[in-house]
Amino acid sequence: MSDQPPMTVAGFQEFVRDRYYETDAARGTAGTFMWFVEEVGELATALHGDDKANLDEEFADVLAWLCTLANINGVDLEAALHAKYFENGGPQGVKA
Repeated sequence: MSDQPPMTVAGFQEFVRDRYYETDAARGTAGTFMWFVEEVGELATALHGDDKANLDEEFADVLAWLCTLANINGVDLEAALHAKYFENGGPQGVKA
């Protein structure tokens, strides 16, 4: 971690929107989803390696492309996270 102030999900999603929205919206959901899947594949590869810097980069890329998908589909990720995980007792059950 650095000495940077904490970043919020909403703040990062806004940064991605401000920087990339025009290009992302023109590409559309289907094309953007393909880029997202490619990044998930790169993360999968990094998870099997021992290069921590690459692993960090791939996690960041996956989050950035997820924000991109949310932006072009009108999803506020922070609000969605609160609704799913923090309201009404959060999700029930356990992840297997």
